[in-house]
Amino acid sequence: MRYLIASFTHKNTNIETRERLSFADETLRKRFYEALLAVDSVHEALIISTCNRVEILVSAKEVEGLGDEILGIICRLTGVSCDELDGKGEIYTDADAIHHIFSVVSSLDSLVLGETQIVGQVKDAFSFSYEHGFSGQKIARVMHNAFRCSAAVRNMTDISKNPISVASVAVAKAKEIFGGNLGGYSGVVVGAGEMGELTAKHLANAGANIILVNRDMEKALELAKRIEKVTVTVEPFSELPKLVNHYRLLFSATGASEPIITKDMVEETTFERHWFDIAIPRDIEQCDYENLTIYAVDDLRTIMQQNLAQRAQNAQKAFEIVGEFTENFFKWLQTLSVDPMIKEIRKKAREASQKELHRAIKKGYIPAEYEKQVEKILHQAFNSFLHEPTSILKKIAEQPQADTVVQSVQVFFNLNAHQRKAINTYKCEYQIQKDLTTKEKD
Repeated sequence: MRYLIASFTHKNTNIETRERLSFADETLRKRFYEALLAVDSVHEALIISTCNRVEILVSAKEVEGLGDEILGIICRLTGVSCDELDGKGEIYTDADAIHHIFSVVSSLDSLVLGETQIVGQVKDAFSFSYEHGFSGQKIARVMHNAFRCSAAVRNMTDISKNPISVASVAVAKAKEIFGGNLGGYSGVVVGAGEMGELTAKHLANAGANIILVNRDMEKALELAKRIEKVTVTVEPFSELPKLVNHYRLLFSATGASEPIITKDMVEETTFERHWFDIAIPRDIEQCDYENLTIYAVDDLRTIMQQNLAQRAQNAQKAFEIVGEFTENFFKWLQTLSVDPMIKEIRKKAREASQKELHRAIKKGYIPAEYEKQVEKILHQAFNSFLHEPTSILKKIAEQPQADTVVQSVQVFFNLNAHQRKAINTYKCEYQIQKDLTTKEKD
């Protein structure tokens, strides 16, 4: 079993290309999954698509040449030319791939170091992949270890202290523009999803009143109830053309595949407007007006660099934790191999039978000249007894529940004591919950 990641991020791919690779459309995403799994060597796949990155993780029998195949599929389905992708993105394999995905989930590869929403975004991506049968045991192992690694980084360092997200960076920039205080101002927030909610909460903490706009009014009203300290007004999506020309501050964070604020909606104003487009693909079509400034995700790098300097020491410790988790992950994988475990169980049975046989001969219960015959009978008895359970072990080795079964057997027979962990330590919590749900339905 091997792993490969094709990674396109704010570090190696411009925003225009990332927009076209975002797989925001669910139908396109499913087609891409199906194309990936149609490759002979690919077993499972996971696509993580956020405003700052597209990560394509696959488990495969072989990875030689696989990166080029994946890039070919990307170009075919998205319309992005291979020339455009030339020099962009990174390909990671095996230990490098695991180290990279652990770093991503631990927010060490984020635009804003230490931001916390990446964990939720990755969990959602994995849930989608698993629910639709695009991933299973092999990627579940990686994901659960990645989430454990992320938790360790948060608990053992201060890297996420006073957590910072792209949304908070946008609000911080707005505060900077308006003299450090947004009290008395109103900000239009377009979108009531995770990023929209984060933006609204940061605006509320900064003292700004909020005008919330969303296609789903019920969802917007529910979000409005969760915002405290300030006045929150909910407006229908149809009012957006009026709102964009009335307020100084606007933050847009929807999941739309096309711009929702277009040139024809925008009018010239006598006052300055500052709009923050924190969506990928972008929500705001480029407009050239003297009193209008539009900030895209990539424009927030300056504040990110300031945070990086403050958190450098924590990052070093965090990367050490990621390195340890990466090393332990591969050590643990080795302990899950069924054949060596079966061999060790049989060895223990043989040693136990020989020990008791020698004791019986010493005490005179069995004549010494019968040693070989009795030894043969004992070995045949143990082999017969172990045949069924070892056969079952081999059959379930590739099933999602196999890790828990294998670790249970390790506990019962005291195998791999130096590597053995508690039952379910490594089993994906999502799979555990899914198993429980399935049992309740049955």
